[in-house]
Amino acid sequence: MPPAVLLTCQGLTKSFGERPLFSGLSFALHEGEHVGLVGPNGAGKSTLLRIVAGVEAPDEGTCSTRKHLLVSYVPQHPVFPAGREVQEVLRSSLGPAAKHDPAASERSIAATLARLGFTSGETPVDTLSGGWRTRLAIACAVAAEPELLLLDEPTNHLDIASRLWLEDFLNEQTTAFVVVSHDRVFLESVGRRMIDLDRVYAEGLLAVQGSYADLLERRQAVLSAQASYGASLANRVRQEVAWLRRGAKARTRKAKARIDAAEESILELEDVRRRSGQAVAGIALTASNRRTKRLWSAEGLGKAFGETVIAADLDLLLTPGMRLGVVGPNGSGKTTLLRLIVGELAPDVGTIRRAEGLRVVYFDQQRASLDPTATLRRALAPDGDAVIYRDQELHVASWASRFLFRSEQLETPVGRLSGGERARIVLAGLMLQPADLLVLDEPTNDLDIPTLDVLEEALQTFPGALVLVTHDRHLIDCVSTELLALDGRGGHVRLASYDQWDERGAGPPDAASTPPAEGPGVRTAPTPSRAKKLGYLEQREWEGMEARVLAGEARLARAEAAAHDPAIASDAKALEEGLAAVAMLQGELDAIYERWAELEAKQVLLRGEG
Repeated sequence: MPPAVLLTCQGLTKSFGERPLFSGLSFALHEGEHVGLVGPNGAGKSTLLRIVAGVEAPDEGTCSTRKHLLVSYVPQHPVFPAGREVQEVLRSSLGPAAKHDPAASERSIAATLARLGFTSGETPVDTLSGGWRTRLAIACAVAAEPELLLLDEPTNHLDIASRLWLEDFLNEQTTAFVVVSHDRVFLESVGRRMIDLDRVYAEGLLAVQGSYADLLERRQAVLSAQASYGASLANRVRQEVAWLRRGAKARTRKAKARIDAAEESILELEDVRRRSGQAVAGIALTASNRRTKRLWSAEGLGKAFGETVIAADLDLLLTPGMRLGVVGPNGSGKTTLLRLIVGELAPDVGTIRRAEGLRVVYFDQQRASLDPTATLRRALAPDGDAVIYRDQELHVASWASRFLFRSEQLETPVGRLSGGERARIVLAGLMLQPADLLVLDEPTNDLDIPTLDVLEEALQTFPGALVLVTHDRHLIDCVSTELLALDGRGGHVRLASYDQWDERGAGPPDAASTPPAEGPGVRTAPTPSRAKKLGYLEQREWEGMEARVLAGEARLARAEAAAHDPAIASDAKALEEGLAAVAMLQGELDAIYERWAELEAKQVLLRGEG
């Protein structure tokens, strides 16, 4: 028997000003479903979640819920009353059953706190970190005993260990939930049904029963079919336009019907092309191309704050082509190490050597370089209405469009932009600065998955040295050639891959205990760099090559059959157009074959290097 329907949404439309977020969305949620909601920045994921939660109303359409349905909603930035303790906040959120039984109420509070990792209910809420505030918000939502749990970016302030905990917690749930996240590994772990909210689809979304990987596979098939249909539609429109230009008159019912059909096809083609024109941020980092082999080095590095030892007896050498991922629980000193590398902090002991004239570019997770009162125009181009990128002058409007900003946004204050938009401003600034050493502290915060894919490719091809701190497990696994794991007590260990750290234990959430090191004063020899592999985008492209070839061969076969149709043999113009179409499709197919061979060769080469 299929699970019962909890909620049904029909024809949901929401706009801000004249710009629609989404239009005509229809879907249903069922008992016990574990749903991942994804989509590019600006698609309206958070707004849709608020509509489902009843916090916000749609401009058009309806959400119908089962009678007495109890929904709990956890926003991106939960707010709690000031001056309260954790247990007080949680007590106010208990479900109706617990509230009528004081003894059961206290047992429920203790059990919920234990499940979510709190060691004391007397902790003041005001002292909690971002990660623990997220945990408390989830605890309050679960304590209400909902039938549907809605989570908006719950992984945002969680370290890797906390994300692993959240994955286990959600996978144990029998309650239905919908979670918005850009963490691809997290989505693959918890999602049993995926909804991709994107204007590229005719219905505004794509729902797939399965994991995130299943969604990617289905998305590729849908977009490929949509592209094939668009090509077929474009060909039909060309024929109809040619017929109209020959002076067709609506003198008969049949001719009028054909004119109407031609106009409908033209409008449909415009809609297909508009939806297919999906833009992604153009991220391409600039290296200085210096030949120095030793860019930055440290010997016996030590740093402490009071009695808290961040680093002890650390040796580190950064060279061109090295991509070092820094991992460890929250509070283990990852950001402190980056600030030591860029020179914002001085070590307590040890020696740091920098190559002469070393050019370091630093992405600060707090984005302190951004002035919230400045306009987008000034943030992107501080010195005028143009920027110089790789020796070329580009107007600020053109530069803004590369990072998915619209020209009408140029006078918008930075403080009014979303987190993802502010992150793209910082990335735009990085691209203007040639670097020997790139130091990135949580560059993925607030970025959508398409932008993460592009950033991953840019980091993999950066020829200088890279030091990366991120909670995005997919990114750090694909980009890093080796890892430095910190334990927060001065201990450190060098690893070849994220998998090695995962096997050793990522440590308790938001604590500074593991991964295990061999003692604060003991250095371990670096392990060999792990085997390289295709980047995320190239891997997906390679996996879809066979389907592209088959689709291309089918299109070519149809075009050849059409070109040799005896019915058009006497029409010189039609024959010429048919042969031109065959030549174009043959060229496209040759290009696909060439790209497939290129990716195959790269796969073989990388396997050999591994």
